[in-house]
Amino acid sequence: MLYRFGPFELDLAAVEVRVDGQALRLEPQVLALLALLVENHDRLVSKDELIEKVWDGRSVSDSAIASRVKSARKALGDDGQAQRFIKTIHGQGFRFVGEVKATRGSMVDAAPPTSAGPAGQDLGHVLRQLGRLSRPSLAVLPFRMVRGNERYAALASALPDELISELSRLRWLFVTARGSSFRLRADTEFSEIARLLGVRYCLSGAIEASDRHLLIIVELVDALDGGIVWADRFSGQIDAVHSMREEIRSRVLIALDIQIPLREAALASLAAPEDLDAWSAYHLGLQHIYRFNRTDNAAAAHLFQRAVALDPRFARAHAGLSFVHFQTAFMRYADDRDHHIRQARRFAERGLELDPLDPFVNFTMGRSFWLAGDLESSLGWLERATSISPNYAQGIYARAWSEALGGHASRARTHVDLAMRLSPIDPLYYAMMATRAFTHMVQGEDCEGADWAERGARSPGAHVLIAMIAAAAQSLAGNLERARWWAANVRERNAALGRDDFFRAFPMTSHSTRERVARALAPLGF
Repeated sequence: MLYRFGPFELDLAAVEVRVDGQALRLEPQVLALLALLVENHDRLVSKDELIEKVWDGRSVSDSAIASRVKSARKALGDDGQAQRFIKTIHGQGFRFVGEVKATRGSMVDAAPPTSAGPAGQDLGHVLRQLGRLSRPSLAVLPFRMVRGNERYAALASALPDELISELSRLRWLFVTARGSSFRLRADTEFSEIARLLGVRYCLSGAIEASDRHLLIIVELVDALDGGIVWADRFSGQIDAVHSMREEIRSRVLIALDIQIPLREAALASLAAPEDLDAWSAYHLGLQHIYRFNRTDNAAAAHLFQRAVALDPRFARAHAGLSFVHFQTAFMRYADDRDHHIRQARRFAERGLELDPLDPFVNFTMGRSFWLAGDLESSLGWLERATSISPNYAQGIYARAWSEALGGHASRARTHVDLAMRLSPIDPLYYAMMATRAFTHMVQGEDCEGADWAERGARSPGAHVLIAMIAAAAQSLAGNLERARWWAANVRERNAALGRDDFFRAFPMTSHSTRERVARALAPLGF
């Protein structure tokens, strides 16, 4: 798309502004700001929308915004007094007031068409070219009222509006503002939405409502190919609509937190290594890190390092490296455990410097204190992670582990049960079951502990330390034959693993619990 105003041309395909055929030299943020204002010249663009689209939702000062606006005006021969092109609406935002003519075309050769429309003909292309939208991007659309009482028609906009607010808390996900996604007609093709808004995913829904019953269907769609990534249905009595709203918000948040990274990792795995951008490398790294073995941990380290090299300010990539070093120390992949504990802390601290409100970053900080045996500090950071994102299942599970190791079994059980309800297909679900087992072991409920530990250890992907928990739990329950079987399983997988490694991985502060577990491991040769 080509926009002409005064003597200037904004060429979205070439990602440049020209005057008399000569491209102006503009900083990327200034160009992105100008493109956003010009493409939306028919309306006011709020300061919040500027921050979301141009600054990736990061906290920025009014002076930083004013500086970029001033630079854009200067490039156009405008200023704060004349405001011939960019007008400030005090207390609200900015509007492009120059006369704009939009035409198809560009000075660059057109790229091959895709399902999202001709490449380079929308604002999304500009922002992607400027390195802005490499992270997953989502538009939440107004829901469709397919049948029902008109008294409940407000749900079609109220529910997605609430979801936009909640999903904006997922700091790894770019969520288009309500003002943009709600302007689109309900029958707009997903490929057209992708082109107009520059997003990869769309969340849509349909509502059927009667005087007594309410049915809501929610779908996550890959906008580029129209494929359904995830779907769910919610039904209940109409007078229970408020509890249904809570359930919908919670389940959608959890589903997207799992399904989009899985999809992104699958897409990244199809790309050549040299084509991986920072977010693709990060998501592919996540796919490896949760497998808890030496080879995948090394692969995750490489991918997170690539993400940091491509985007040094990518907080989650630094947190990913912290997780790598946590796992190395936790699983005893290397002899220099203290070095990896320090590295886990260092990368978590760097992540916090870049984004102190990211729950995954706070999660890795809490895990670094766990490694050092400081459960009180660990719990503080994990509580912070779950206060930032109350539905963050892995944060809740890790918090439960810290509480159980500290002897607070009842509190830990409440939290691990919540984590399992929130994320029943979590890649670490086996560890959640092992945590549940440990809460029973702490309280002397040995048969229940053995049952939960067995279930966790037999789950696909369960690492060797989970098998060691099963051995201890079966020993406490008096099932020595089964305990010896799990002890043999541990030695087959890692012959060097011993009791000291177990207690370093799980630093129990309760002396009585530690003694009980030590006595359970002793007859098994640990």
